Amino acid sequence: MGYENPTQTFEELSGRIIAVRDSLDYANKTGMLRELELRMGQPGFWDNPEAAQATVAELKKVKGIVGPIGDLLKRRENVAAMLELLADEEDAETRAELDTHLAVLEERVAHVQTLTLLSGANDARDCYFNIQAGTGGADASDWAEMLLRMYTRYFERIGFEFGLLSRKDGEEAGIQSCSLEIKGDYAYGYLSCEIGVHRLVRISPFSAQGKRETSFASVDVQPEMGDIEIEIDWDKDVREDTYRAGGKGGQHVNKTSSAVRLTHLATNIVATCQAERSQHKNRASARKMLTARLYQFEEAKRDTELAKYYSEKGQISWGNAIRSYFLYPEQRIKDSRTGELTADTTGVLDGDIQRFIDAELRRRVSARQKSPKS
Repeated sequence: MGYENPTQTFEELSGRIIAVRDSLDYANKTGMLRELELRMGQPGFWDNPEAAQATVAELKKVKGIVGPIGDLLKRRENVAAMLELLADEEDAETRAELDTHLAVLEERVAHVQTLTLLSGANDARDCYFNIQAGTGGADASDWAEMLLRMYTRYFERIGFEFGLLSRKDGEEAGIQSCSLEIKGDYAYGYLSCEIGVHRLVRISPFSAQGKRETSFASVDVQPEMGDIEIEIDWDKDVREDTYRAGGKGGQHVNKTSSAVRLTHLATNIVATCQAERSQHKNRASARKMLTARLYQFEEAKRDTELAKYYSEKGQISWGNAIRSYFLYPEQRIKDSRTGELTADTTGVLDGDIQRFIDAELRRRVSARQKSPKS
């Protein structure tokens, strides 16, 4: 579908681009990016690992702003050039191409505008992403695997890198739980919007009577805390269990007990990693994940917004669902926090979830603005 007045649309988008460019201080951050890259190129940069990690973290945060805005400015130039061509001579092929570029530009502008909503201390960090099936046997495990597919499709859409750290298959179908490591610009900021319980209503594919079934699965997300030290006595405070990891039917089962499960004794918070064949590497990854979960546990005690999703034991509370996915009798998906609603169940389950994330980011900003200042 073409734009009735492409020039007017372009001018409106240009105004939004300039506004977001200025609000995020693009010019100053471009200079900061050059300085950080020069600093990293200096001999002896890694002689002080702690300072080097802080610089790398700052570089990543600045790149997360400079890159997307720079991309918008280039796309804006391309569209402006196409409008000039059409002003000289109307061409159906160029006009169709212009409509396509305008649609992409409009989508990218909306996405970059969400960066102005990501102001949390940890929003720019990479993160750990976890899915846990609720009670309900095969239906719940199948739903957990459907969520895993939905999110991996979303990661691919937005350009996040992801790797599976652990996975526990369901007895009949699906998965009981899984943990992934996610790397990308503002990964934690975006994915923290998905923390909570997700509810599915459908005709059970595992019921011979074709009964309607309600299934639950939880999503938990923690920022990766590579540059923050948390005091943990790994010998006294944590129990380590090792086991053999493998898929269904004995696929890829390790001959040695390379998978590692760490349990923090005081809180009973657990972190598991089975991604590597090396027990040493799995232990290192599990320790990083456990550190992140303990950090999140402490943060939830201070952050009332975050605390709503966790029980006193630091686990996702199975109280109210943040989002319901209705596949029967009608097809719709509704977010209970924001009221965001869509009938495009197929698109959402195929990873088109940005509308829900953006709506939750806007809700958070609004809630912070309304809350009384101490």
